Amino acid sequence: MATRALVNAKVLVEEDFRDDLAVLLDDAGEIAALLPATQAHTQAGEVHDLGGGWLLPGFIDAQVNGGGGVLFNNDTSVAAIAAIGRAHRRFGTTGFLPTLISDDAGVMARAVAATRAAIAAGVPGVLGVHLEGPYLAPARKGTHDATRFRVPDAAETAMATSLDNGVTLITLAPEQVPLDTIRAMVARGAIVVAGHTAGSYEEIRAGLDAGLRGFTHLFNAMSPLQGREPGAVGAALEDRASWCGVIVDGVHVHPASLRVALAAKPRGKLFLVTDAMPMVGAEDPSFALYGEVITAVDGVVRNAAGALAGSALDMATAVRNCVELIGLPLQEAARMASTYPAEFLGLGDRLGRIAPGCRADLVLLDDALQVRSTWIAGAREDVA
Repeated sequence: MATRALVNAKVLVEEDFRDDLAVLLDDAGEIAALLPATQAHTQAGEVHDLGGGWLLPGFIDAQVNGGGGVLFNNDTSVAAIAAIGRAHRRFGTTGFLPTLISDDAGVMARAVAATRAAIAAGVPGVLGVHLEGPYLAPARKGTHDATRFRVPDAAETAMATSLDNGVTLITLAPEQVPLDTIRAMVARGAIVVAGHTAGSYEEIRAGLDAGLRGFTHLFNAMSPLQGREPGAVGAALEDRASWCGVIVDGVHVHPASLRVALAAKPRGKLFLVTDAMPMVGAEDPSFALYGEVITAVDGVVRNAAGALAGSALDMATAVRNCVELIGLPLQEAARMASTYPAEFLGLGDRLGRIAPGCRADLVLLDDALQVRSTWIAGAREDVA
């Protein structure tokens, strides 16, 4: 018998919502079954009424630089990863990749080691690590420190791909890195994507042929689509196999451009990321990066040079923005925050869906699409 049944919710299953289901959770933190709600009391030891809310798969964020006042670059520890996870959980994120902005090899090694230890310790939500740089293009550096950019040698490639108990995501500029290095990273199990790139269409296409799986924050910090030079954006929109992360905060990308991307890419190939900085889940709107104090003004994060420096976005707001700014139905916005990133990360067999056998990572929204509760591996936490 399942230990708990969740009832009286609009449950996102497959293509649409169902309001007549009970979601049964077992002691192992997995979804045991989906049954008619009328059977809940006979099939579970406890029945929890969810008050008619929207029950979605938990959100998965592949690009989280910080949260709760912590920036991963400044604190590469298990405690820091846990603090970032706690901050984002309040906004429905039940799985995330702590993301390291371009830094020295020693910092990278500590970030990988901390991620390995956090996963081994069972820190809720952590799925792996995202190394965003330092193998990037100076012309598209954004807020990254170009003095730290370099081409990895064999030893550094091995270090960057050494996480053995979680996902490794590496953002690089394919025109800056030998194609054989990209192939080596992929062969070692890393997911490699293009970002902060000034590459031509042909250079991006060569990277895709070498194993790139997608693109980091589509449209931002990459060569644009033009009539005679498709650039990285053109390559991304044309390629049907690759995935693209998008920052839907109303600042990084115009809603019309997002609608163009949705029309161009096969369904399921665009997914939401936050590119969040430490102010998410914290009262202080400022943080330090590379010794510079950066402050969010009216929710927009820029460095002193005026470049966007990540975001103050959370995943629940990104989902709402997909509905309100782009006009997507809630079920598709939710899949962009859960199902599609899970598939991109190679975790779609156990995350990103409300289905038997999947881990019980869930988020409950009210009618205003505000987060009320989350579950990670069946453990519930309510938002005050």
